[in-house]
Amino acid sequence: MTVDAAVTRRALLIAGGAAAAAVAVATQASAATPLFVHGVASGDPLPDGILLWTRVTPTAQATPGSGVGPATTVTWQVATDPGFAAVVRSGEFLTGPERDHTVKVDVRGLQPATTYWYRFGVAGQWSGTGRTLTAPADDAAVALLRLGVVSCSNWEAGYFAPYRLLAQRGDLQAVVHLGDYLYEYASGGFTAGGTVVRQAQPTHEIVSLADYRIRHAQYKTDPDAQALHAAVPWIITWDDHEVANDMWAGGAENHDPATEGSFAARVAAARQAYAEWMPVRLADDGHIYRRVRFGKLAELSMLDLRSYRSQQASGGAVDDPARTITGDDQMSWLKQGLAASTAQWKIVGNPDMIARVDVGTLPAWLLGPVGKLLGIPSNGYAINTDQWDGYNADRDELVNHLRANNVRDTVFITGDIHTSWANELTTLSTLNSPTAVEFVVPSITSDNVNDFVGVPPGLVGPIAASIVRAANPHVKWAELDGHGYGVLEVRPDSCRMDWYHVRERKDPNTTATKVKSYKVNKGVSRLVAG
Repeated sequence: MTVDAAVTRRALLIAGGAAAAAVAVATQASAATPLFVHGVASGDPLPDGILLWTRVTPTAQATPGSGVGPATTVTWQVATDPGFAAVVRSGEFLTGPERDHTVKVDVRGLQPATTYWYRFGVAGQWSGTGRTLTAPADDAAVALLRLGVVSCSNWEAGYFAPYRLLAQRGDLQAVVHLGDYLYEYASGGFTAGGTVVRQAQPTHEIVSLADYRIRHAQYKTDPDAQALHAAVPWIITWDDHEVANDMWAGGAENHDPATEGSFAARVAAARQAYAEWMPVRLADDGHIYRRVRFGKLAELSMLDLRSYRSQQASGGAVDDPARTITGDDQMSWLKQGLAASTAQWKIVGNPDMIARVDVGTLPAWLLGPVGKLLGIPSNGYAINTDQWDGYNADRDELVNHLRANNVRDTVFITGDIHTSWANELTTLSTLNSPTAVEFVVPSITSDNVNDFVGVPPGLVGPIAASIVRAANPHVKWAELDGHGYGVLEVRPDSCRMDWYHVRERKDPNTTATKVKSYKVNKGVSRLVAG
Protein backbone atom coordinates (compact mmCIF):
# COMPACT_ATOMS: atom_id res chain seq x y z
CA MET A 1 0.00 0.00 0.00
CA THR A 2 1.22 3.52 -0.79
CA VAL A 3 2.57 5.17 2.34
CA ASP A 4 1.25 8.54 1.40
CA ALA A 5 -1.44 7.54 0.51
CA ALA A 6 -18.02 -34.07 14.35
CA VAL A 7 -15.08 -31.80 15.98
CA THR A 8 -16.62 -29.19 18.26
CA ARG A 9 -14.86 -26.97 20.73
CA ARG A 10 -12.23 -29.69 21.07
CA ALA A 11 -10.79 -28.36 17.83
CA LEU A 12 -10.07 -25.13 19.73
CA LEU A 13 -9.42 -26.33 23.27
CA ILE A 14 -8.62 -29.84 24.47
CA ALA A 15 -10.27 -29.09 27.79
CA GLY A 16 -11.34 -26.13 29.86
CA GLY A 17 -7.85 -25.81 31.29
CA ALA A 18 -6.30 -25.33 27.86
CA ALA A 19 -7.42 -21.71 27.71
CA ALA A 20 -5.63 -20.95 30.95
CA ALA A 21 -2.58 -22.81 29.67
CA ALA A 22 -2.62 -20.75 26.48
CA VAL A 23 -2.64 -17.52 28.46
CA ALA A 24 0.19 -18.85 30.64
CA VAL A 25 2.21 -19.64 27.51
CA ALA A 26 1.57 -16.16 26.16
CA THR A 27 2.63 -14.60 29.47
CA GLN A 28 5.90 -16.50 29.69
CA ALA A 29 6.82 -16.11 25.99
CA SER A 30 8.90 -12.99 26.57
CA ALA A 31 10.90 -14.65 29.37
CA ALA A 32 13.42 -16.00 26.88
CA THR A 33 16.86 -17.35 27.68
CA PRO A 34 19.89 -15.66 26.08
CA LEU A 35 19.96 -18.55 23.63
CA PHE A 36 16.37 -17.99 22.47
CA VAL A 37 15.76 -14.24 22.60
CA HIS A 38 13.51 -14.28 19.53
CA GLY A 39 10.86 -16.58 20.96
CA VAL A 40 9.16 -19.60 19.42
CA ALA A 41 6.42 -19.94 16.83
CA SER A 42 4.32 -22.46 14.92
CA GLY A 43 2.42 -22.31 11.66
CA ASP A 44 0.47 -23.95 8.86
CA PRO A 45 -1.39 -26.64 10.84
CA LEU A 46 -2.21 -29.95 9.16
CA PRO A 47 -4.30 -32.81 10.56
CA ASP A 48 -1.08 -34.74 11.22
CA GLY A 49 1.52 -32.01 11.49
CA ILE A 50 2.70 -28.54 12.36
CA LEU A 51 5.64 -26.31 11.43
CA LEU A 52 7.78 -25.19 14.40
CA TRP A 53 10.20 -22.22 14.44
CA THR A 54 12.81 -20.55 16.61
CA ARG A 55 16.16 -18.76 16.38
CA VAL A 56 19.18 -19.63 18.50
CA THR A 57 21.97 -17.21 19.49
CA PRO A 58 24.87 -19.57 20.29
CA THR A 59 27.43 -16.80 20.96
CA ALA A 60 27.26 -13.09 21.67
CA GLN A 61 28.74 -12.40 18.25
CA ALA A 62 26.14 -14.49 16.38
CA THR A 63 23.66 -11.65 16.10
CA PRO A 64 21.02 -11.61 13.34
CA GLY A 65 22.48 -10.63 10.00
CA SER A 66 26.07 -10.95 11.22
CA GLY A 67 26.85 -14.05 9.18
CA VAL A 68 29.03 -15.38 12.01
CA GLY A 69 28.70 -17.97 14.73
CA PRO A 70 29.18 -21.71 15.05
CA ALA A 71 27.04 -24.46 13.64
CA THR A 72 24.69 -25.44 16.45
CA THR A 73 22.58 -28.53 17.08
CA VAL A 74 19.17 -27.63 18.48
CA THR A 75 16.94 -30.22 20.13
CA TRP A 76 13.19 -29.95 19.72
CA GLN A 77 10.35 -31.64 21.59
CA VAL A 78 6.59 -31.90 21.12
CA ALA A 79 4.43 -33.08 24.02
CA THR A 80 0.78 -33.51 24.93
CA ASP A 81 1.28 -31.62 28.20
CA PRO A 82 2.99 -28.33 29.08
CA GLY A 83 5.32 -30.09 31.52
CA PHE A 84 6.70 -32.37 28.77
CA ALA A 85 6.00 -35.53 30.74
CA ALA A 86 4.52 -37.07 27.57
CA VAL A 87 6.86 -36.22 24.69
CA VAL A 88 5.41 -37.65 21.47
CA ARG A 89 7.88 -36.32 18.90
CA SER A 90 11.46 -35.09 19.23
CA GLY A 91 14.58 -34.61 17.18
CA GLU A 92 17.56 -32.41 16.37
CA PHE A 93 18.11 -29.61 13.86
CA LEU A 94 21.52 -28.36 12.75
CA THR A 95 21.57 -24.61 12.10
CA GLY A 96 24.26 -22.04 11.43
CA PRO A 97 25.08 -18.62 9.95
CA GLU A 98 24.08 -19.72 6.44
CA ARG A 99 20.44 -19.61 7.63
CA ASP A 100 20.96 -16.90 10.27
CA HIS A 101 20.77 -19.54 13.01
CA THR A 102 17.04 -20.01 12.50
CA VAL A 103 15.34 -23.36 13.04
CA LYS A 104 12.30 -24.67 11.15
CA VAL A 105 11.00 -28.18 11.76
CA ASP A 106 8.06 -29.70 9.90
CA VAL A 107 6.74 -32.17 12.47
CA ARG A 108 4.50 -34.99 11.23
CA GLY A 109 2.83 -38.02 12.81
CA LEU A 110 0.61 -35.99 15.14
CA GLN A 111 -3.09 -36.45 15.89
CA PRO A 112 -5.74 -34.19 14.33
CA ALA A 113 -7.55 -31.47 16.29
CA THR A 114 -5.14 -31.80 19.20
CA THR A 115 -3.34 -29.28 21.37
CA TYR A 116 0.42 -29.77 21.73
CA TRP A 117 3.23 -28.00 23.54
CA TYR A 118 6.72 -27.62 22.11
CA ARG A 119 10.14 -26.26 23.00
CA PHE A 120 13.74 -26.08 21.78
CA GLY A 121 16.96 -26.74 23.65
CA VAL A 122 20.72 -26.38 23.41
CA ALA A 123 23.07 -28.03 25.92
CA GLY A 124 20.32 -28.40 28.50
CA GLN A 125 19.00 -24.84 28.19
CA TRP A 126 15.40 -24.65 26.97
CA SER A 127 13.43 -22.01 25.14
CA GLY A 128 10.11 -20.75 26.34
CA THR A 129 7.23 -23.16 25.76
CA GLY A 130 4.94 -22.77 22.79
CA ARG A 131 1.40 -24.07 22.41
CA THR A 132 0.00 -25.14 19.07
CA LEU A 133 -2.96 -27.01 17.56
CA THR A 134 -3.24 -29.38 14.65
CA ALA A 135 -6.06 -29.03 12.12
CA PRO A 136 -9.08 -31.33 12.21
CA ALA A 137 -9.19 -34.32 9.89
CA ASP A 138 -10.26 -33.34 6.39
CA ASP A 139 -13.56 -35.21 6.73
CA ALA A 140 -14.32 -34.10 10.30
CA ALA A 141 -17.60 -32.33 11.03
CA VAL A 142 -16.39 -29.16 12.72
CA ALA A 143 -18.91 -27.06 14.63
CA LEU A 144 -16.77 -23.97 15.23
CA LEU A 145 -13.62 -22.33 13.87
CA ARG A 146 -12.32 -19.10 15.36
CA LEU A 147 -9.41 -17.23 13.74
CA GLY A 148 -7.62 -14.04 14.69
CA VAL A 149 -7.11 -11.86 11.59
CA VAL A 150 -4.41 -9.17 11.41
CA SER A 151 -2.29 -7.14 9.00
CA CYS A 152 0.04 -4.14 8.69
CA SER A 153 2.22 -4.16 11.79
CA ASN A 154 4.53 -1.13 11.58
CA TRP A 155 7.19 -1.07 14.33
CA GLU A 156 7.73 2.69 14.29
CA ALA A 157 4.01 3.55 14.39
CA GLY A 158 3.17 1.98 17.74
CA TYR A 159 3.01 -1.12 19.87
CA PHE A 160 1.64 -4.50 18.86
CA ALA A 161 -1.00 -4.64 21.59
CA PRO A 162 -3.51 -6.40 19.28
CA TYR A 163 -1.18 -9.42 19.35
CA ARG A 164 -1.24 -9.41 23.15
CA LEU A 165 -5.02 -9.11 23.26
CA LEU A 166 -5.47 -11.98 20.81
CA ALA A 167 -3.01 -14.14 22.76
CA GLN A 168 -4.94 -13.57 25.97
CA ARG A 169 -8.22 -14.82 24.53
CA GLY A 170 -7.36 -18.52 24.67
CA ASP A 171 -10.14 -19.44 22.22
CA LEU A 172 -8.45 -19.15 18.82
CA GLN A 173 -7.49 -22.07 16.62
CA ALA A 174 -5.06 -19.99 14.54
CA VAL A 175 -4.07 -16.47 13.53
CA VAL A 176 -4.15 -15.36 9.90
CA HIS A 177 -1.68 -12.59 9.01
CA LEU A 178 -2.53 -11.02 5.64
CA GLY A 179 0.74 -9.24 4.96
CA ASP A 180 2.96 -6.29 5.82
CA TYR A 181 4.28 -8.19 8.84
CA LEU A 182 7.15 -5.71 8.73
CA TYR A 183 8.04 -2.50 6.86
CA GLU A 184 11.17 -1.81 4.85
CA TYR A 185 11.54 1.95 5.37
CA ALA A 186 14.39 3.83 6.97
CA SER A 187 13.65 5.16 10.43
CA GLY A 188 11.24 8.07 10.05
CA GLY A 189 10.03 6.89 6.66
CA PHE A 190 6.62 5.73 7.88
CA THR A 191 5.66 6.79 11.38
CA ALA A 192 2.66 7.37 13.63
CA GLY A 193 1.37 10.53 12.01
CA GLY A 194 4.89 11.96 12.02
CA THR A 195 6.01 10.51 15.37
CA VAL A 196 8.52 7.68 15.69
CA VAL A 197 7.13 5.66 18.59
CA ARG A 198 10.11 3.26 18.63
CA GLN A 199 13.03 3.22 16.26
CA ALA A 200 13.46 0.53 13.63
CA GLN A 201 16.72 -1.34 13.15
CA PRO A 202 18.69 -1.01 11.02
CA THR A 203 17.92 2.70 10.85
CA HIS A 204 18.48 2.82 7.08
CA GLU A 205 16.10 1.35 4.50
CA ILE A 206 16.55 -2.40 4.29
CA VAL A 207 17.89 -3.69 0.97
CA SER A 208 20.45 -6.43 1.62
CA LEU A 209 20.02 -9.90 3.10
CA ALA A 210 21.66 -8.76 6.33
CA ASP A 211 19.27 -5.77 6.47
CA TYR A 212 16.16 -7.92 6.13
CA ARG A 213 17.45 -10.40 8.69
CA ILE A 214 18.06 -7.64 11.23
CA ARG A 215 14.60 -6.12 10.70
CA HIS A 216 12.90 -9.53 11.01
CA ALA A 217 14.86 -10.17 14.19
CA GLN A 218 13.76 -6.88 15.72
CA TYR A 219 10.09 -7.68 15.08
CA LYS A 220 10.59 -11.07 16.72
CA THR A 221 11.78 -9.36 19.93
CA ASP A 222 8.42 -7.64 20.42
CA PRO A 223 6.88 -9.22 23.55
CA ASP A 224 3.34 -9.13 22.19
CA ALA A 225 4.40 -10.74 18.91
CA GLN A 226 6.25 -13.39 20.90
CA ALA A 227 3.17 -14.01 23.03
CA LEU A 228 0.84 -14.57 20.09
CA HIS A 229 3.35 -16.65 18.15
CA ALA A 230 3.75 -18.87 21.22
CA ALA A 231 0.01 -19.19 21.88
CA VAL A 232 -1.40 -20.45 18.53
CA PRO A 233 -0.21 -21.38 15.04
CA TRP A 234 -0.07 -18.64 12.41
CA ILE A 235 -1.11 -18.86 8.76
CA ILE A 236 0.62 -16.03 6.92
CA THR A 237 1.25 -14.49 3.54
CA TRP A 238 3.23 -11.50 2.37
CA ASP A 239 2.18 -8.23 0.78
CA ASP A 240 4.50 -5.51 -0.54
CA HIS A 241 6.40 -4.17 2.47
CA GLU A 242 8.10 -7.48 3.14
CA VAL A 243 10.14 -6.36 0.10
CA ALA A 244 9.31 -2.75 -0.91
CA ASN A 245 6.27 -0.49 -1.18
CA ASP A 246 3.89 -1.05 -4.11
CA MET A 247 5.85 -4.04 -5.33
CA TRP A 248 5.02 -5.73 -8.63
CA ALA A 249 6.74 -8.58 -10.47
CA GLY A 250 9.47 -6.39 -11.97
CA GLY A 251 9.97 -3.56 -9.50
CA ALA A 252 8.47 -1.39 -6.78
CA GLU A 253 7.62 2.24 -6.10
CA ASN A 254 10.16 2.20 -3.27
CA HIS A 255 13.06 0.75 -5.23
CA ASP A 256 15.53 2.77 -7.29
CA PRO A 257 17.90 0.53 -9.30
CA ALA A 258 20.31 3.42 -9.71
CA THR A 259 20.96 3.64 -5.98
CA GLU A 260 19.68 0.33 -4.61
CA GLY A 261 20.87 -2.11 -7.24
CA SER A 262 19.07 -5.00 -8.87
CA PHE A 263 15.44 -5.41 -7.85
CA ALA A 264 15.69 -9.17 -8.44
CA ALA A 265 18.58 -9.33 -5.97
CA ARG A 266 16.57 -7.35 -3.42
CA VAL A 267 13.60 -9.69 -3.80
CA ALA A 268 15.86 -12.73 -3.41
CA ALA A 269 17.32 -11.29 -0.21
CA ALA A 270 13.92 -10.40 1.22
CA ARG A 271 12.43 -13.78 0.36
CA GLN A 272 15.38 -15.66 1.86
CA ALA A 273 15.10 -13.76 5.13
CA TYR A 274 11.34 -14.29 5.15
CA ALA A 275 11.73 -18.04 4.62
CA GLU A 276 14.27 -18.17 7.46
CA TRP A 277 12.38 -16.05 9.98
CA MET A 278 8.69 -16.88 9.43
CA PRO A 279 6.77 -20.04 10.45
CA VAL A 280 5.47 -20.74 6.95
CA ARG A 281 5.69 -23.62 4.50
CA LEU A 282 6.94 -22.50 1.11
CA ALA A 283 6.79 -24.68 -1.98
CA ASP A 284 10.00 -26.06 -3.47
CA ASP A 285 9.97 -23.24 -6.02
CA GLY A 286 9.41 -20.67 -3.26
CA HIS A 287 5.76 -19.83 -3.88
CA ILE A 288 3.66 -19.04 -0.82
CA TYR A 289 0.09 -19.48 -2.07
CA ARG A 290 -1.36 -22.59 -0.45
CA ARG A 291 -4.40 -24.05 1.32
CA VAL A 292 -5.16 -25.00 4.91
CA ARG A 293 -8.28 -27.06 5.59
CA PHE A 294 -10.35 -27.26 8.76
CA GLY A 295 -12.43 -30.39 8.32
CA LYS A 296 -15.65 -30.12 6.37
CA LEU A 297 -16.28 -26.64 7.75
CA ALA A 298 -13.73 -24.41 6.00
CA GLU A 299 -10.85 -24.32 3.57
CA LEU A 300 -8.52 -21.32 3.60
CA SER A 301 -6.74 -20.32 0.37
CA MET A 302 -3.85 -17.93 1.04
CA LEU A 303 -2.90 -15.68 -1.89
CA ASP A 304 0.26 -13.92 -3.07
CA LEU A 305 -0.74 -10.72 -4.85
CA ARG A 306 2.75 -9.25 -5.31
CA SER A 307 5.09 -11.76 -6.93
CA TYR A 308 3.28 -12.17 -10.25
CA ARG A 309 1.34 -8.96 -10.77
CA SER A 310 1.70 -6.55 -13.67
CA GLN A 311 2.92 -3.06 -12.92
CA GLN A 312 0.27 -0.74 -11.53
CA ALA A 313 -1.53 1.34 -14.14
CA SER A 314 -4.34 3.87 -14.40
CA GLY A 315 -7.09 4.99 -16.73
CA GLY A 316 -8.31 2.49 -19.31
CA ALA A 317 -5.28 0.26 -18.74
CA VAL A 318 -6.91 -1.18 -15.64
CA ASP A 319 -9.30 -3.07 -17.92
CA ASP A 320 -6.55 -4.63 -20.05
CA PRO A 321 -7.02 -8.44 -19.94
CA ALA A 322 -3.28 -8.90 -20.44
CA ARG A 323 -2.62 -7.39 -17.03
CA THR A 324 -2.87 -9.54 -13.90
CA ILE A 325 -2.72 -9.29 -10.13
CA THR A 326 -2.50 -13.03 -9.47
CA GLY A 327 -0.53 -14.39 -12.40
CA ASP A 328 -1.95 -17.13 -14.63
CA ASP A 329 -0.81 -20.12 -12.57
CA GLN A 330 -2.13 -18.78 -9.28
CA MET A 331 -5.43 -17.75 -10.85
CA SER A 332 -5.91 -21.26 -12.24
CA TRP A 333 -5.01 -22.74 -8.85
CA LEU A 334 -7.47 -20.43 -7.11
CA LYS A 335 -10.36 -21.00 -9.50
CA GLN A 336 -9.95 -24.75 -9.59
CA GLY A 337 -9.57 -25.02 -5.85
CA LEU A 338 -12.65 -22.94 -5.05
CA ALA A 339 -14.80 -24.83 -7.53
CA ALA A 340 -13.60 -28.24 -6.35
CA SER A 341 -13.68 -27.57 -2.62
CA THR A 342 -15.94 -29.79 -0.54
CA ALA A 343 -15.74 -27.48 2.49
CA GLN A 344 -18.83 -25.53 3.52
CA TRP A 345 -16.95 -22.22 3.59
CA LYS A 346 -14.35 -21.19 1.06
CA ILE A 347 -12.22 -18.53 2.76
CA VAL A 348 -9.67 -16.57 0.75
CA GLY A 349 -6.72 -14.92 2.52
CA ASN A 350 -6.54 -11.86 0.29
CA PRO A 351 -3.76 -9.30 0.93
CA ASP A 352 -5.35 -6.50 -1.15
CA MET A 353 -8.98 -5.40 -1.22
CA ILE A 354 -11.07 -7.00 -3.98
CA ALA A 355 -14.29 -4.99 -3.59
CA ARG A 356 -14.79 -2.06 -5.97
CA VAL A 357 -14.29 1.43 -4.52
CA ASP A 358 -15.66 4.37 -6.49
CA VAL A 359 -14.61 7.64 -4.87
CA GLY A 360 -15.29 9.91 -7.80
CA THR A 361 -17.92 11.82 -5.83
CA LEU A 362 -15.61 12.75 -2.97
CA PRO A 363 -15.23 16.51 -2.41
CA ALA A 364 -11.77 17.95 -3.03
CA TRP A 365 -11.00 18.40 0.69
CA LEU A 366 -11.48 14.67 1.28
CA LEU A 367 -10.09 13.33 -1.99
CA GLY A 368 -6.54 14.15 -0.90
CA PRO A 369 -6.32 12.16 2.36
CA VAL A 370 -8.60 9.35 1.21
CA GLY A 371 -6.71 9.22 -2.06
CA LYS A 372 -3.46 8.80 -0.14
CA LEU A 373 -4.94 5.90 1.78
CA LEU A 374 -6.44 4.19 -1.25
CA GLY A 375 -3.57 4.87 -3.64
CA ILE A 376 -5.69 7.01 -5.99
CA PRO A 377 -3.79 9.24 -8.43
CA SER A 378 -3.94 12.93 -7.62
CA ASN A 379 -5.98 13.65 -10.76
CA GLY A 380 -8.94 11.99 -9.06
CA TYR A 381 -9.40 8.74 -10.95
CA ALA A 382 -11.94 6.63 -9.08
CA ILE A 383 -9.60 3.63 -9.08
CA ASN A 384 -7.39 2.06 -6.42
CA THR A 385 -4.80 0.83 -8.85
CA ASP A 386 -2.65 -1.04 -6.33
CA GLN A 387 -5.50 -3.40 -5.46
CA TRP A 388 -7.97 -5.45 -7.49
CA ASP A 389 -9.51 -2.20 -8.80
CA GLY A 390 -6.38 -1.85 -10.91
CA TYR A 391 -6.84 -5.34 -12.39
CA ASN A 392 -10.48 -5.51 -13.44
CA ALA A 393 -10.02 -8.40 -15.86
CA ASP A 394 -8.72 -10.68 -13.10
CA ARG A 395 -11.57 -9.77 -10.78
CA ASP A 396 -14.14 -10.31 -13.53
CA GLU A 397 -12.55 -13.65 -14.44
CA LEU A 398 -12.71 -14.87 -10.85
CA VAL A 399 -16.26 -13.66 -10.23
CA ASN A 400 -17.51 -15.13 -13.51
CA HIS A 401 -15.88 -18.46 -12.65
CA LEU A 402 -17.54 -18.57 -9.22
CA ARG A 403 -20.92 -17.82 -10.74
CA ALA A 404 -20.55 -20.26 -13.64
CA ASN A 405 -19.64 -23.05 -11.24
CA ASN A 406 -22.23 -22.10 -8.62
CA VAL A 407 -19.56 -21.68 -5.96
CA ARG A 408 -21.31 -20.43 -2.86
CA ASP A 409 -20.19 -19.42 0.63
CA THR A 410 -16.99 -17.68 -0.43
CA VAL A 411 -15.53 -15.18 2.03
CA PHE A 412 -12.53 -12.95 1.36
CA ILE A 413 -10.57 -11.79 4.41
CA THR A 414 -8.38 -8.82 3.57
CA GLY A 415 -5.71 -6.51 4.97
CA ASP A 416 -3.47 -3.79 3.45
CA ILE A 417 -5.78 -0.79 3.53
CA HIS A 418 -5.32 -0.05 7.28
CA THR A 419 -9.07 0.37 7.83
CA SER A 420 -12.19 -1.70 8.53
CA TRP A 421 -14.74 -2.67 5.86
CA ALA A 422 -17.64 -5.07 5.33
CA ASN A 423 -18.25 -5.50 1.58
CA GLU A 424 -20.32 -7.51 -0.84
CA LEU A 425 -18.39 -8.51 -3.95
CA THR A 426 -19.98 -7.18 -7.13
CA THR A 427 -18.76 -6.22 -10.60
CA LEU A 428 -20.28 -3.88 -13.16
CA SER A 429 -22.17 -6.85 -14.61
CA THR A 430 -23.36 -8.17 -11.21
CA LEU A 431 -24.29 -4.97 -9.39
CA ASN A 432 -27.48 -6.32 -7.85
CA SER A 433 -26.30 -9.87 -7.28
CA PRO A 434 -23.19 -10.19 -5.09
CA THR A 435 -21.06 -13.29 -5.58
CA ALA A 436 -19.15 -13.33 -2.27
CA VAL A 437 -18.45 -11.14 0.75
CA GLU A 438 -15.32 -9.47 2.04
CA PHE A 439 -14.20 -8.61 5.55
CA VAL A 440 -11.31 -6.10 5.71
CA VAL A 441 -9.39 -5.75 8.97
CA PRO A 442 -7.60 -2.59 10.14
CA SER A 443 -3.88 -2.16 10.64
CA ILE A 444 -2.13 -3.18 13.82
CA THR A 445 -0.39 0.21 13.87
CA SER A 446 0.03 1.68 10.35
CA ASP A 447 -1.44 5.11 9.61
CA ASN A 448 -4.98 5.52 8.30
CA VAL A 449 -7.27 8.45 7.38
CA ASN A 450 -7.18 10.55 10.55
CA ASP A 451 -3.44 9.93 10.86
CA PHE A 452 -2.80 11.15 7.31
CA VAL A 453 -4.93 14.25 7.88
CA GLY A 454 -3.43 14.91 11.31
CA VAL A 455 -6.65 15.18 13.29
CA PRO A 456 -8.06 13.14 16.21
CA PRO A 457 -10.15 10.06 15.35
CA GLY A 458 -13.81 10.67 14.68
CA LEU A 459 -13.56 13.99 12.84
CA VAL A 460 -12.80 13.20 9.19
CA GLY A 461 -13.10 9.41 9.10
CA PRO A 462 -16.88 9.14 9.66
CA ILE A 463 -17.59 11.77 7.01
CA ALA A 464 -15.31 10.08 4.49
CA ALA A 465 -16.82 6.67 5.27
CA SER A 466 -20.38 7.92 4.75
CA ILE A 467 -19.48 9.44 1.38
CA VAL A 468 -17.67 6.28 0.26
CA ARG A 469 -20.69 4.19 1.27
CA ALA A 470 -23.08 6.48 -0.58
CA ALA A 471 -21.10 5.96 -3.79
CA ASN A 472 -20.70 2.22 -3.18
CA PRO A 473 -23.89 0.48 -2.04
CA HIS A 474 -22.05 -2.84 -1.83
CA VAL A 475 -19.94 -1.37 0.99
CA LYS A 476 -22.13 -2.08 4.00
CA TRP A 477 -19.80 -0.61 6.58
CA ALA A 478 -16.49 1.24 6.63
CA GLU A 479 -14.52 2.69 9.54
CA LEU A 480 -11.43 4.63 8.55
CA ASP A 481 -9.81 5.70 11.83
CA GLY A 482 -9.35 2.66 14.07
CA HIS A 483 -6.38 0.33 14.53
CA GLY A 484 -6.78 -3.21 15.78
CA TYR A 485 -7.74 -6.67 14.60
CA GLY A 486 -10.56 -8.97 13.60
CA VAL A 487 -11.87 -12.29 14.88
CA LEU A 488 -13.50 -14.53 12.29
CA GLU A 489 -16.01 -17.02 13.67
CA VAL A 490 -17.03 -19.76 11.26
CA ARG A 491 -19.99 -22.07 11.91
CA PRO A 492 -21.81 -24.41 9.54
CA ASP A 493 -24.66 -21.94 9.05
CA SER A 494 -22.82 -18.59 9.11
CA CYS A 495 -19.51 -16.77 8.97
CA ARG A 496 -19.04 -13.66 11.13
CA MET A 497 -16.32 -11.07 11.58
CA ASP A 498 -15.98 -9.11 14.81
CA TRP A 499 -13.84 -5.97 14.59
CA TYR A 500 -11.87 -4.76 17.61
CA HIS A 501 -10.18 -1.37 17.79
CA VAL A 502 -7.54 -0.41 20.33
CA ARG A 503 -7.82 2.72 22.41
CA GLU A 504 -4.31 4.03 21.65
CA ARG A 505 -1.71 2.38 19.41
CA LYS A 506 1.12 4.33 21.12
CA ASP A 507 0.29 2.77 24.50
CA PRO A 508 1.74 -0.74 24.98
CA ASN A 509 -0.87 -1.47 27.66
CA THR A 510 -3.90 -0.28 25.68
CA THR A 511 -7.22 -2.11 25.66
CA ALA A 512 -9.58 -2.87 22.78
CA THR A 513 -13.31 -2.54 22.19
CA LYS A 514 -15.48 -4.51 19.80
CA VAL A 515 -16.81 -1.89 17.39
CA LYS A 516 -18.80 -3.91 14.84
CA SER A 517 -19.94 -7.37 13.74
CA TYR A 518 -21.14 -8.49 10.32
CA LYS A 519 -22.02 -11.97 9.17
CA VAL A 520 -23.06 -13.84 6.06
CA ASN A 521 -25.42 -16.78 6.26
CA LYS A 522 -24.99 -20.04 4.40
CA GLY A 523 -26.21 -20.07 0.82
CA VAL A 524 -26.35 -16.29 0.31
CA SER A 525 -23.83 -13.52 -0.36
CA ARG A 526 -25.56 -10.77 1.57
CA LEU A 527 -24.16 -9.22 4.72
CA VAL A 528 -26.21 -8.62 7.84
CA ALA A 529 -25.12 -6.70 10.93
CA GLY A 530 -24.68 -8.48 14.23
